[in-house]
Amino acid sequence: MPELAPAQRAALEAAYADPPRAYHSFAHVGEVMREMAGILAAPGWHRPREVWLAVLYHDAVYVPGATDNEARSAVLAREAIARWMPDAGIDAARVAGLIELTARHGQHQPEDFPDDADGDDTRRFLDCDMAILGAPAARFDAYDRAIAAEYRDRVPGWLYRMQRRRFLAALLRRPRIYLSAEFHARLDTAARANLRRALVTKR
Repeated sequence: MPELAPAQRAALEAAYADPPRAYHSFAHVGEVMREMAGILAAPGWHRPREVWLAVLYHDAVYVPGATDNEARSAVLAREAIARWMPDAGIDAARVAGLIELTARHGQHQPEDFPDDADGDDTRRFLDCDMAILGAPAARFDAYDRAIAAEYRDRVPGWLYRMQRRRFLAALLRRPRIYLSAEFHARLDTAARANLRRALVTKR
């Protein structure tokens, strides 16, 4: 993947630092990038630059509880492409579209996307962002605590636990947590074990 211009990277890192985040930080981008790199090795991405930029910007705007984080992140990505990468041939609409899809994590099914190369990219991109659900137990538990920390001063504890349980239980009920064959085969069993354990601890 190409390198960001220093000014673009500085602006992006500043966005991820405001407000300070326990999970949705620039470190999270690095984790998703590692998942992306695994797919880049095999089977590969159809439009890797667009996916790369979507990963970079997908949580650039993140205010816990806000309903427009993804839409605002998509706008920020479009503005950054226009400002710093105007002649790079990037499909900014594709980048923005991928980012906006992350607003509905846990609501997609594999067949929601076309059975073509772009559809494969979409499924794998969304799975990269959700890979943490199938992480080793200690890493998943750290993620779960970090999400709670982000909401601690914004939502009453009882309400957060109720809403979080609802979200995790809905994921567990879905026939497919992961949309691509690769992620489903690799992470589904671990993700379901993590979700069951988390639901028990949130009673």
